[in-house]
Amino acid sequence: MTLRPFHLAFPVHDLAAARAFYGGVLGCREGRSSARWIDFDLGGHQIVAHLDETMQPHETSNAVDGHDVPVPHFGVVLTMADWHVLAERVEAAGIAFGIAPYVRFAGEPGEQATMFFRDPSGNALEFKAFADDAMLFATGAEEIAA
Repeated sequence: MTLRPFHLAFPVHDLAAARAFYGGVLGCREGRSSARWIDFDLGGHQIVAHLDETMQPHETSNAVDGHDVPVPHFGVVLTMADWHVLAERVEAAGIAFGIAPYVRFAGEPGEQATMFFRDPSGNALEFKAFADDAMLFATGAEEIAA
């Protein structure tokens, strides 16, 4: 089965700031746009920033691995090399990490590097990379069965 791209529409309070962040900082190619929305290519997936001048950031979180993980959030699973490049780009752009880059589940099924930060409208993003991409949905049962 070939992985198909997903589509995600999300609110932003300022399209120019969204364009600078998603296009400039994250390096997303821009697709179609209007005065009220912009399509971006996020790792081959179509994300659409829709203008909502009244938008307020959502600050809910869940405790995960000793961190307050923002919910909702979205992002892409990158290669480890691309993850390190993005972490450096985000830091160089002066964007504050909500959860700084680190490795979770070290030595366990699903070991992954992860980082969280917010766009200018307060939308939370997570980018991660797995030590072994085959462990994307690992539960630990794989080791028991082996």
